[in-house]
Amino acid sequence: MTKKKGLILTLFLLIAACILCVGIGYQLLLAPQFHPQAKVHIYIDRDDTVDSVYRKLRQNAFPGNLSGLRWLARLKQYPEHVKTGRYAIFPDDNAYDVLNRLLRGQQEPMNLVIGSVRTLDRLARNVGHQLMIDSAEIMQALSDTARWSRQGYTPETLPALFIPETYQVYWDMDAEDFFSRMTKEHKRFWNKKRLTQADSLGMTPAEVSTLASIVEEETNNRLEKPIVAGLYINRLRAGIPLQADPTVRFALQDFSLRRITNAHLNVPSPYNTYLHTGLPPGPIRIPSPAGLDAVLNYTRHNYLYMCAKEDFSGTHNFASTYARHMQNARKYWNALNKRKIFK
Repeated sequence: MTKKKGLILTLFLLIAACILCVGIGYQLLLAPQFHPQAKVHIYIDRDDTVDSVYRKLRQNAFPGNLSGLRWLARLKQYPEHVKTGRYAIFPDDNAYDVLNRLLRGQQEPMNLVIGSVRTLDRLARNVGHQLMIDSAEIMQALSDTARWSRQGYTPETLPALFIPETYQVYWDMDAEDFFSRMTKEHKRFWNKKRLTQADSLGMTPAEVSTLASIVEEETNNRLEKPIVAGLYINRLRAGIPLQADPTVRFALQDFSLRRITNAHLNVPSPYNTYLHTGLPPGPIRIPSPAGLDAVLNYTRHNYLYMCAKEDFSGTHNFASTYARHMQNARKYWNALNKRKIFK
C-alpha cells in the first residue's frame, strides 16, 4: 500500500469514526428518548439524589435510554446541583432538553387550591398534600402568635387571612413563600372598593370574614347568601344574639350534628352565639370570595329569623316575626322527626 493510499484510508476511517460518534451522540442526546403517552411531571424533593431522579424518570417518563442523560449530567456536574421542583416531561423529549430543565430549575407552575375549610389544621393538611411543604411546617408557622400579632391577627381571626381560590405557584415553594403569597392575595382581594364597603358596615375585613363564615355554614345557595347576611346584620344592629346553629357546632367541634337541641345551646364557649351577642371571636370556617361578597353586598330587608325548609332543599324560610318563625320551625321539626333525625 502506498503512503498516499494509507493516508486516504486513515482519513476515511477518521471521518467514519466522527460520523459514528456524531450519530451516537445524536441518538443519545438529541433523539427522542422519553415516551410517556402524555405530558407527565416528576417531583424532586429535598432528599432526592441524582439516582432517585433517574429512578423517577424511569418510572414516570419511560425513557428508551438514559446513558446520554447520565453522561451529560456528569459533564455538567448535575449530581452536585440537584434542584427541587415539579418538572414537565413531554412525549419525545430528548436527554439534552430534559437535563437542561432539571439543571436550570426550569419548573412548570401548578394550581394550588385553597379550600373553604373549617379549621386551620385541615388547611395545613390540604396544602401539605399539594406542595412540597410538610403540613407540620405550616402548622408551626400558623402557631407563631407573635408573628401574626404583628400583622394584626389573633389565633381566632387568622383564618380571615386566606382567600379560597386557585393560585398558580411552584410546587417547591417554602412556608415563607406560601404565607407571603397568601398575604399578597389577601391584599389583592381587599381592594379599595371592598374596604370601603366593609367600613360602611362598621366592620373590619376580619369581622366581615367572621360573618361570611356563618353565612356559608348556613347555606350553600348562592342566591340566599346575601339574604342570610342581611338577616344577621339586622340582628347585629338590633343587639339581638345571632343564635346561629353553626357557631354551636363549631363550639362543640362536632360538625356532624344536623339537629341542634336545647342541650347543645349551653356550651360555654365565646363562639356560642346563643349565649353571647355580637360576632364570635373569629371565622368558623375560611369563607369563599362569594361568601365575603355576599356580606359586603347584603340584601336589605326586615327579616330577623330563618329556619331550614322542611323539604330539605338546603334553602330557608325567612320571617320578620317570632310567631311566623315558630310556624316555620314546627314544619322543619316535624320533617326531622319523620326522618328520625334526632341529632
